[in-house]
Amino acid sequence: APRPSYLRRRLVALGAFLAVVVAVVWGAWALLGDGDTASTERCKPAGTSSSPKPSSAAASVSPSPSPSPAEHIVIEIGWVGDTTPGSKYGMPPDSGRALFASVREALRRPDLMIANLEGTYSTGGPSKCDGLSSSSCFAFQAPPAYAKALAWAGIDLVSVANNHSHDYLARGLEQTTAALDTAGVAYTGLPDQITVLDVKGVRVAAVAFSPYSWNPSINDIAAAGKLVRRAAERADVVVVLMHAGAEGSDKIHTPRGSEIAFGENRGDSRAFAHAVIDAGADLVLGSGPHVIRGIERYRDRLIAYSLGNFAGCGNFGLGGNLSLSGLLTIRIDGGGQIRGGRWLSLYLDRPGVPRTDTAHTAARLVRQLSAADFSQTYRLDAKGSFAAD
Repeated sequence: APRPSYLRRRLVALGAFLAVVVAVVWGAWALLGDGDTASTERCKPAGTSSSPKPSSAAASVSPSPSPSPAEHIVIEIGWVGDTTPGSKYGMPPDSGRALFASVREALRRPDLMIANLEGTYSTGGPSKCDGLSSSSCFAFQAPPAYAKALAWAGIDLVSVANNHSHDYLARGLEQTTAALDTAGVAYTGLPDQITVLDVKGVRVAAVAFSPYSWNPSINDIAAAGKLVRRAAERADVVVVLMHAGAEGSDKIHTPRGSEIAFGENRGDSRAFAHAVIDAGADLVLGSGPHVIRGIERYRDRLIAYSLGNFAGCGNFGLGGNLSLSGLLTIRIDGGGQIRGGRWLSLYLDRPGVPRTDTAHTAARLVRQLSAADFSQTYRLDAKGSFAAD
């Protein structure tokens, strides 16, 4: 059933879309799926519900210099990690819906559900991998109509601030944003872009950063702070999405300093996250390492450094830490105060389909990493729930 049109919104973009520099971005081995398995195992749909998601995120409001306070309103914001809609091993069944079917109910619970979209909804070329080895360069493409699967699943907003949003260069990114518009899914991560959504009367601004030239830069912390301050002038709550960090099963700890991967400066995620909170961000939600990382509490704001891979048929290496994932839900009021939340543990079933983990393995790992890496964090219980105290 089609979703209600509650996601009418205005993308608040300050400045024109800059011409992007065509660059070849090498995929990590963590993104390489098992070709034999992926080519023989299809995404299998689970039981689904046709009931619409409750109307929460609605049309964006015009910017105003002094946002009206909404401190008494508590909303739930959800976040999942790396999501690749297309695969060279074949598209997921049911126009992409099979990729999300088993966790659809959980995805539709938050008032605002956000994901990191790694790949394009596009047709044709050129590709960044043209003329390069298919064993070392990865480009993800799904038909534009498959963007509707995101809306069906309950995903309201995606970040396009990552290397794979440019897999099919500027033309592919333009087709992707057009497909998202058609599907009624908001997006952020274009240069100088601030996306504002009204969520149950709370104005939520989302900005996204990566190390790449087609997105706001995670490596220009001063410029990032300016963009966040502009977002804070227009909203009650500011959410920063960052794509940063090295990749691989051994990259579960959050280091100090910049991380280098495949010759790229993937950012100093700690320094960046702290700086954007100092500039006015209320939540910082990370992706990029393709494994789970810990949660930090900084100035009573929440930083989730990575939720690992979320969904992608045949595109991810699986096993051990690479198969662990999560859906993080944060309760936050209109004044930006964290009220609590939950890490719902997931695991990736072959060939990369998220399923609920009743053993709560991922939540246990997050708890361990958070305690090991940060002086302040949120205390997760055995099932992943946490309070603000």
